[in-house]
Amino acid sequence: MSVTFISTLLVILVPMYLYHRTSCRSKNPAELPTNWPILHMFPSLMANLHNIYDYFTLVLAGSGHNFRAHGPPGMGMRFFITCDPANARHIFTTNYTNFPKGAEFAVIFDIMDGSLFTIDGEPCRRQRAKVKSMLSSPRMVASMAVYLREKVKKSLLPFLTQMACIGTSFDMKELMSRFMFDTAATPLFGVDPGLLSSDMLPMDVAVALDTVMEVGFFRLMMPTFCWKSLRRLNIGPERKLGIACTVLRLFIGEMMEKRTINTCCVGHVKDKEGVDIISSFLEDPHYADNDLLHAIIISYMLAARDTVGTTLTWIFYNLAQNPNIVSRIRNELSPIASRKVVVGVGTMVLFEPDETKSLVYLTATLYETLRLYPPGPVLRKTVAVDDIMPSGHKVHAGDTIFISLYSMGRMRALWGKDCLHYKPDRWISDDGNNLRYVPSHKFLAFNSGQRICLGKDIAIMQMKTIVAAVVWNFDVKVLEGQSIKPKPSIILEMENGLIVQLKKREM
Repeated sequence: MSVTFISTLLVILVPMYLYHRTSCRSKNPAELPTNWPILHMFPSLMANLHNIYDYFTLVLAGSGHNFRAHGPPGMGMRFFITCDPANARHIFTTNYTNFPKGAEFAVIFDIMDGSLFTIDGEPCRRQRAKVKSMLSSPRMVASMAVYLREKVKKSLLPFLTQMACIGTSFDMKELMSRFMFDTAATPLFGVDPGLLSSDMLPMDVAVALDTVMEVGFFRLMMPTFCWKSLRRLNIGPERKLGIACTVLRLFIGEMMEKRTINTCCVGHVKDKEGVDIISSFLEDPHYADNDLLHAIIISYMLAARDTVGTTLTWIFYNLAQNPNIVSRIRNELSPIASRKVVVGVGTMVLFEPDETKSLVYLTATLYETLRLYPPGPVLRKTVAVDDIMPSGHKVHAGDTIFISLYSMGRMRALWGKDCLHYKPDRWISDDGNNLRYVPSHKFLAFNSGQRICLGKDIAIMQMKTIVAAVVWNFDVKVLEGQSIKPKPSIILEMENGLIVQLKKREM
């Protein structure tokens, strides 16, 4: 039996074993990668796949913020992993064109091929310009703010009030996922899918989006032939992805049908302008292809739902552990709340997006959460031409680069000895009136350079509005005995959810 055959067999079977045996994960701390014969560092990476972001952090901290990893010969697994801000600036700004996402990335995320998530060059510039014009439209921003306010008032707060009154625990992660799903889909289609009001029944379409990110992560870490073999056999994670794709296509078709009916019933196209994002793409011949339109829709849903929904879950988890931070947020909200007329016992106080826009400490709390729990924990790039990093490391054409945002927020050399502490004050100026400036190549939660997040301001507005409403009106308690950890995915979701109980504040 040849060495090539043995290595190929191991490359296929080891990931499958690790993927399915999640209940037998090692509890020993991660070790530095071992360079094994033939398979090189592949077994070490696979053994730590379940906690890969903490593993990267451990290795990066012990290797000066940069290290190389490679797998079996001929598998194309040549990685350069970094959390060095100077390298990040070089990759995202100084020599941006030399570090595209690359063709392999588009193949890995084929369900979103052609969307901003996967493309480079002129197609990326053209699509970004289109999305930027929509998301910067005053009418679009205003309509999204109005919808958010109404959704918080009529759906989120009533649900939380009910949970507080009956003392029932619930999964905050699932709630935020449902809420942000509706909040993302409504301006896209002009129709509210109503996931939040479906009595917390199973949500197939949201699970399908989660599957896209989980299997995408699996593909990123595997040799290409490995996951393609699983896809041909239609087994394991590839079978799950196939089912998820079918669910998403059916959902998009259903929403497009509802959108058409809704538009016809309204009868005034101009009244819908600036509210229905998909109309702008339908009217553009560049996006006439149905598969491309589906890819753009799925990419938008993942960006709009997952980044905010995931961050909100981590915010509420950290606030529950830090009542002093909750008190300071309430003190900042108090002058606004005192100006509101509250009618009736138990009436909720709602904060308008414009009212929370200038709140420094609330913003600092969001940034501190994003520092430690970036929704996109790792960014991936490909090297087009041989280059030398500012750190002195050489990278070669075809190498894959992983920039670990998760690790960057946990480096003592970058954030100090208290880098693992949840401390919003690190973002506030000495006079307490302004936010400190931190360059985007050190704080990459919203990306950097030509890939800077187009929805940053909208995402911050959404998070501030939701956090202010929940924190002011309720005390949140995380139930003890939970295992709080991120799951292996492109998105830094909590693997086991976040079970909480609420108590209505007495004011």
